[in-house]
Amino acid sequence: MEKIFRPNPNSFKNTFCVFDEVSIDAINRLEIQYDSKSGSKYYYTKKGMYRLSNHWGRLANSKWRLEPLEPETISKTKLGYACWENFYPDNNLEELYYLEANYQKKTVNYQHKNNPKYDSKALLRTSFETTKRIKQIRNLFSLTSWAKYFDYEDLDVLRQKIINELIYTNKTLEEIKKDFL
Repeated sequence: MEKIFRPNPNSFKNTFCVFDEVSIDAINRLEIQYDSKSGSKYYYTKKGMYRLSNHWGRLANSKWRLEPLEPETISKTKLGYACWENFYPDNNLEELYYLEANYQKKTVNYQHKNNPKYDSKALLRTSFETTKRIKQIRNLFSLTSWAKYFDYEDLDVLRQKIINELIYTNKTLEEIKKDFL
C-alpha cells in the first residue's frame, strides 16, 4: 500500500497561492486528509493540493484565490487545485504583489512576484498598497460618475489609460486624473 503524502502543516502559513478550479471528479479516489473547522476539505498529493471549499481569499494568515472554470459553475462549493511550487511566501512588509487588469471582463487581480508570468513591468507593492489600488481600479471599472470631469471620446480608452497608470507607476489616482484633465 502506498504511503499517504502529508505536508508539514506549517508549510501553508503566510502563503499566497492561486488555485485553478477543477472538476469534482478529480478527488474521486482521494481521501480527505484534513477537514478544517470552517468546513474546507484538503486532499494532498505528491504534486499538489486539492481544496474543496465554499470560501476563498484571505484564510487565517494566507491569501488563496480561486480562478474559476469557464463557464463558471453555479455551486458555491468549489474544488481548487494548486501545485506545491505555486505556494509563494507572503507578508505585509515586502513589495510582493503586482496587478493585472482584464479590460474585456473589467476585472483586476493581484499576483505574486514569484509567478513565472511576471514580466517585471508592473510595479510591485505591499499588500496594503495593492489592496488600495485594487479598490480604485474596481471603482474605475464599475462607476462612470468620475468621468464627467474629463473630455474624452471613448470612456473605455480613458479608463484603460488611467488604470495602466495605476498599475505601472507610483502616481496617486489624483495625480493621474490631473494629467488627463
